Amino acid sequence: MEELVLEIVVPLVLLANGLAAGVLLGTQMGGWPLLDSLPPDRYVHAHAFFSTRFDPFMPACLLLTTLGDLALALLAEGTAARVLYLVAAALCLGTIAISVTKNVPVNRWVRTLDPDHLPDDFAQRDPRRQWGSWNRVRTALSTLALIVNCALVGLTL
Repeated sequence: MEELVLEIVVPLVLLANGLAAGVLLGTQMGGWPLLDSLPPDRYVHAHAFFSTRFDPFMPACLLLTTLGDLALALLAEGTAARVLYLVAAALCLGTIAISVTKNVPVNRWVRTLDPDHLPDDFAQRDPRRQWGSWNRVRTALSTLALIVNCALVGLTL
């Protein structure tokens, strides 16, 4: 039974973690530079478009990765593997925490804005710099989790 669980959970963790890290890397390589370069009205329109596509998908991938890594830590043979699975889970939890507390609130606020009638103080409240900084951190965390998970596959084969 344990072997069957491993054969199912390990690929699911790698898939979910790879998708999450890939999407976040994609935002760093293409989406973020585009959003940062747009005038405010176009930024609001584009950000609202993108965020509605990623918000339902990303939490599922990150949650699946975290739960899978926690399950694998319980099943792991050896202290090193157990600790590394817990490290990967902690990295994903960090990604989730940043998403929930920093990026998602900005996404929700931007979706409430009318690009044709931005608030007068939008220049002072423009969230791009802060959102971009936190996005870089969560990208790094999810990518590090993927590196750890991939290394664990090599260690446990």
